[in-house]
Amino acid sequence: MNTNRFKFCLIHLLCSLLKILASNDSIITSRSLNDGETLVSEGRSFELGFFSPGNSKDRYLGIWYKNIPIKTVVWVANRQNPIKDLSGKLMMNSTGSLVLSSGNKSDVWFTKPTKSAQSPILQLLDSGNLVVRDDVDEKTDVHLWQSFDYPSDTLLPDMKLGWDLRTGLSRRISSWKNSDDPSPGMLSDGVELAEYPQMVMRKGSRKFYRSGSWNGLQFSGAPELKLNPVFEFKFVLNQEEVYYMYQLKNKSVISRLVLNETTSSRERYVWVEADQSWKLYSSIPRDYCDNYALCGANGICSITNSPVCRCLNGFKPKSAQSWNSIDWSLGCIRNETLDCQRKHDFIKFSSLKLPDTPNSWVNTSMNLDECRETCSKNCSCVAYANSDISRRGSGCILWINDLVDIREFPDGGQDLYIRMPASNRADRPPVKIVVVIVATIVGFSGVLLVSYCVCRGKMKSKVETGGDNINAGPKEDMDLPLFNLATISLATENFSVNMKLGEGGFGPVYKGTLEDGKIIAVKTLSKYSGQGLNEFKNEVKLIAKLQHRNLVKLLGCCIEGEEKILIYEYMPNGSLYSFVFDQTRAKLLDWSKRFNIICGVARGLLYLHQDSRLRIIHRDLKTSNVLLDKELNPKISDFGMARTFVGDESGETTKRIVGTYGYMAPEYASYGLFSVKSDVFSFGILLLEVVSGKKNRGFDHPQNMNLIGYAWRLWTEDRPFELIDSLLENSGIQPDMLRCIHIALLCVQQSPEDRPTMSSVVLMLNGESTLPQPKHPGLLIDLIPGETCPPSSSNEPCSANYSSITSLEAR
Repeated sequence: MNTNRFKFCLIHLLCSLLKILASNDSIITSRSLNDGETLVSEGRSFELGFFSPGNSKDRYLGIWYKNIPIKTVVWVANRQNPIKDLSGKLMMNSTGSLVLSSGNKSDVWFTKPTKSAQSPILQLLDSGNLVVRDDVDEKTDVHLWQSFDYPSDTLLPDMKLGWDLRTGLSRRISSWKNSDDPSPGMLSDGVELAEYPQMVMRKGSRKFYRSGSWNGLQFSGAPELKLNPVFEFKFVLNQEEVYYMYQLKNKSVISRLVLNETTSSRERYVWVEADQSWKLYSSIPRDYCDNYALCGANGICSITNSPVCRCLNGFKPKSAQSWNSIDWSLGCIRNETLDCQRKHDFIKFSSLKLPDTPNSWVNTSMNLDECRETCSKNCSCVAYANSDISRRGSGCILWINDLVDIREFPDGGQDLYIRMPASNRADRPPVKIVVVIVATIVGFSGVLLVSYCVCRGKMKSKVETGGDNINAGPKEDMDLPLFNLATISLATENFSVNMKLGEGGFGPVYKGTLEDGKIIAVKTLSKYSGQGLNEFKNEVKLIAKLQHRNLVKLLGCCIEGEEKILIYEYMPNGSLYSFVFDQTRAKLLDWSKRFNIICGVARGLLYLHQDSRLRIIHRDLKTSNVLLDKELNPKISDFGMARTFVGDESGETTKRIVGTYGYMAPEYASYGLFSVKSDVFSFGILLLEVVSGKKNRGFDHPQNMNLIGYAWRLWTEDRPFELIDSLLENSGIQPDMLRCIHIALLCVQQSPEDRPTMSSVVLMLNGESTLPQPKHPGLLIDLIPGETCPPSSSNEPCSANYSSITSLEAR
């Protein structure tokens, strides 16, 4: 019997050996993988081998997509210990440990399996996971070691991001330092174990972005994670594991999450086969309010408000002076101190990202009434909420002490109940007053209802007779072809994720092909967008009447039901943002191309300000709103925020501040004053970004300078050449580069009156004008007293303690 069993095991091993030798996805202890050799997964999805990143000559062992022409590395073994020559060799010893050696050095990188194996085998799977398993074990999904447990900068489908509580293993992704160096950068992301675990992104040791706690449907700070036909999101929390995972419902889709050190963001990319390129699907932080604890303790951030921060009801700024100077870091304190001996109540706040959870208490079996009662009995408890809002809601989270990192969502988030002294609630009016108020409301509602019915009848009649239900004016004002929804749906393959080009403040943008073969870009108005019908109408009216080689051309629109869609000419090279801040694509922009883009944007802006018949202030000029055609010529896009002005009129004041904070002029961000000089300021930021390859939002300087402050410091120290993108070193330091930095600093001067007009900027770029010395720019940490008052208050005393917005980030 023993002899037969021995024969059976021997035959099994021989068969396995023959199978391994015939395959190219595995190695055993008798084989090694040398530099120049690769393993390819069975379905040819991924490849393992040695590579050199970017312009580096160092060698690393890594995994990349096999069938994608753009080499995209998803995992690196020896991130912090590169091999300096081609002598790299990967071997597996008899216990199943992997050993990466170089020449005489045998400890470049190694692994330790969870247990010894009788017949260890190393295999690259089609999921992108490199695993060590025991070939005699019939359970092929039992791994003694796997690369998915030690991620680099990329999260692939079915990878767990989080903790194995049984072993203490933490799986966390961290960015590459740059495209030439895969060693861990400043940015990292993963699940952090507090009383109630949550996803946290850190920049160094500092919390940078927090997704909010998982509420059974999605993270409370990520309401966009909804059921969809492509992705499925999963968060597991039990005694053994805590992790986040995403899976693909459509296996033909290729998608990855990656941390980007350059943009300080976590980005989701989807491979679009038709374009043979990666397309950005989503990115976080998504806007200014995603900055961790931006509004301080007991403050709330709302991206649609200006300023974005306010104190929760029942609270006031801890320092009114700091708060009014747009410094919200000190947060808010209660109007009236809580006293456990006095009567109190709970006020409901809706549509929120729940506060940070380090000082919290959780019970998943309680209902909301029990949660309230528990909080009421604990003098330290300041707020409570359901931990799970799926179905009818369940579970309980209690918060102790201050409430930190709350933001408001127009459509999403969840309810939070905050303890308040009973005196904070408005005194109840007498019964007679209540009756009068109710009667008045009922009567007024009746009038509104009748008015609504009359107006609706008129609108219906107008639509049926061909009237325009979008514009208040005549239909001919649009002067634009109308597409029907069926045509646009067919062109975009029913708005397929594979056709998605990206997403902005307006909504997602798709690539489409009309029946005649014409390629178009389709921009849809998202109901979650901060923009709405007014912005849609604005863009249709404005851009339809603009004709310039440096402005994107609007081909038509589609208005059916709640669908509002704009159809543009297709820009095959996407946005300037996707080039300048991508270390790989930025290499395609030599200085001559960058300078051509700068000049083209300047000419387009000059046309808007001076030469078009409407005369327009764009109000949202930024790299992502500059599109590039197939020859990399720039075209300004996205006129949803634009405003027209007439004759000598140059600007006005608004209470509704729109646009992108990282590009806003200080007088606009602080006081709502906008003019053509606001656009000039934005152009100056864009100019600095194109020359430096650094983003004003993502720039991280040890002295907390933004990009403008850093450029000004280099200028005053006579070192402006240090600002120039290192990728342009082959071009040498050219006079045009330094001239562009000089022009940019003139454009971002604190006072609008000091900034040049765009006609002057165009002359300066052409070398036809002598450049004056720039004065102090806006958005510096320290402002000169006397330059901080808004123009409208020039006759009033000015506080020298006023500080401008210094750390605003683009949304």
